[in-house]
Amino acid sequence: MVVKLCPPVDTGDAVAYIKGGPLAPDINGIVIFRNAAGGSIVSADISGLPPYRPAEGEKNPVGPHGFHIHKIGNCQVGDPNEPFKAAGEHWNPDNQPHGNHAGDFPVLFSNQGRAMMTFFTDRFRVEDIIGKAVIIHQNPDDYRTQPAGDAGKRLACGVIKSGFYVL
Repeated sequence: MVVKLCPPVDTGDAVAYIKGGPLAPDINGIVIFRNAAGGSIVSADISGLPPYRPAEGEKNPVGPHGFHIHKIGNCQVGDPNEPFKAAGEHWNPDNQPHGNHAGDFPVLFSNQGRAMMTFFTDRFRVEDIIGKAVIIHQNPDDYRTQPAGDAGKRLACGVIKSGFYVL
């Protein structure tokens, strides 16, 4: 896939280019955000996800992968054992309990390392999320553990930028 970010244009679109960190360097992809009537459409195309591993004993599963918007658009790796902490916590502008954060997305289901999905959310407009980060986690989000769903380590990150894209 060849993707080119064009100069920002007031199209109501935004994009985050996802890159894996030290725990999953093969991850890469794109998340596209488009305004729609009453909310936004989010489309993700991610490759290089680690293979699924079921939970065993005290070990959490690997995949399906938690997928969220985080408060700060900073994808610096920092500690390689706990990467992307600079992105802060889940984006939660209206102080909801976990599972109902505006930045809580459906989990990414991988098939041979690739996940593709599109969904609608009425929780934000594109202009609300510019400058925030998209994070892919190692474990599935349980949508109930406070404050972040027990989604585990942060595998990949991308900053949400205004503009449109050419495929």
